[in-house]
Amino acid sequence: MSIALVGDRSPTVRAHTRIPVIIDALRESEGLDLDVYWVPTPAAEDPAALRGFAGIWMVPGSPYRSEAGAITAARVARTERIPFLGTCGGFQHAMLEFARDVCGLAEARHAENGPGGTSPDDLIVALSCSLAGHEAAIELTAGSLVERLLGAGRTVERYHCSYGLSPAYLDLLRAHGMRFTGHDESGEVRVAELPDHPFFLATLFQPELASEAPHPLIRGFAQATATATATPTATTTTTPTAATQPA
Repeated sequence: MSIALVGDRSPTVRAHTRIPVIIDALRESEGLDLDVYWVPTPAAEDPAALRGFAGIWMVPGSPYRSEAGAITAARVARTERIPFLGTCGGFQHAMLEFARDVCGLAEARHAENGPGGTSPDDLIVALSCSLAGHEAAIELTAGSLVERLLGAGRTVERYHCSYGLSPAYLDLLRAHGMRFTGHDESGEVRVAELPDHPFFLATLFQPELASEAPHPLIRGFAQATATATATPTATTTTTPTAATQPA
């Protein structure tokens, strides 16, 4: 069972150093035969680099080396119905791809990647208060994927981010099918999912940083990937390229 970790691996990003621990825990606790590779965002610009993987996890670490590669990874997962988990920067770029490719906002941008200053096209904006290094409560929508995976209507999660989704675009994204299923105590979006997709979940928080590994959302993603691998139409093998690195 092969999973692509889309992101620019760095020993200075705590989430990246936690991922091998999480993968080992999944192998042991779930009995999953995981074959996991890092795909740098420049390599992900070519959709062929992502095909053959049974799951795509866009990990934290933005600004990514290639915004285009991150956008492509989210698009491939969404359109080819590959189980997808996007955390922190993965959340941000999944929303950016959806706004551009589904909602018709071709000029939608990530303020962190822009030339400076604010713009009406900013879909991803600086948070009024940075969440880097913070924990906060999140209220979950009843019956949502995230609520089912966590088994509760409320959770406390750890963050390491300073950017989130602009409220100005929420209604448009909702109208095109994006469902926002987790909000902080002030009502700001922290979780998004696509209900008509086998597994498409994006969180602004970082489940990689949970004290207990693996986090239920990561476990749910791995199980969805295993289910996809078991279906007759799924592609179950991939040939690593020179750009990929084993996790």
